Amino acid sequence: MSTERSPARDAAGRVWLITGASSGFGQAIAEAALATGDTVVAAARSIEALDRLVAAHPDRVVPVALDVTDPARVAAVVAEVMLWYGRIDVLVNNAGRGLVGAVEEITDRQLRELMELHFFGPAALTRAVLPHMRSRGSGAIVQMSSMGGRFSFAGVGGYSATKFALEGLTEALSHEVAPFGIKVLIVEPGAFRTSFAGAGALLQSAAIPAYEETVGPVRTALPSTDGKQPGDPVKAAAAILAALDAKETPLRLPLGNDSADAILAHLDATREEALAWEPVSRDTDFDD
Repeated sequence: MSTERSPARDAAGRVWLITGASSGFGQAIAEAALATGDTVVAAARSIEALDRLVAAHPDRVVPVALDVTDPARVAAVVAEVMLWYGRIDVLVNNAGRGLVGAVEEITDRQLRELMELHFFGPAALTRAVLPHMRSRGSGAIVQMSSMGGRFSFAGVGGYSATKFALEGLTEALSHEVAPFGIKVLIVEPGAFRTSFAGAGALLQSAAIPAYEETVGPVRTALPSTDGKQPGDPVKAAAAILAALDAKETPLRLPLGNDSADAILAHLDATREEALAWEPVSRDTDFDD
């Protein structure tokens, strides 16, 4: 067992499994779920980081130590939750961190480690819960992506690559599991007041002077936003719960004015480019 106490077997409301639940979006989503009367299995690398959440809700929060990059531990945690409650109603893949660096600057190790955290870990958790959700004919999977999972810009190529991969996997998943009554939601936040840009949380590659003009401003600007971001994690959590409870849950949910504006502008630019090159695109089939 991952906790010193045995969780109650009769869970109130839905049972949530939330990774990265000790802070930021994970904590906000956990608190929103608890406010509705649900039960939360809160996962974090350090179980001590969950003490405050457990103290506030001792009867409905079960803390578990989980490094999502450890496949064996992922399988064990899902098995434990099923043993305790017999179901997982909502999986929230939230654990993550940022990385700033030009494509030439980031190392293989940095890229692989971030891909393990943002892609392979959520993929493993998703595969682990799906058989149980399919057998019940219900459930929801929430993938915490980013507006950087829809488009990218200088300095965040490695980060966006991991989120692009997660979104591609999840879009296919949504079509595969819809017949089983399983909802799938990709959340694409902009800048929210979480610890994402805080000291020690945001990774940065070693800088190459040649990229100072394009990547340098991101290196400086992103950490300076810590604690000043416009987005409210509490409102984000409420929006996520509302989307899950909606009759028609969207596949993608941008959050924040910055995210909504940037994604819409990107979609417009993408469509404009596709239309401009449409004749070339269509002129590449064999002639009849």
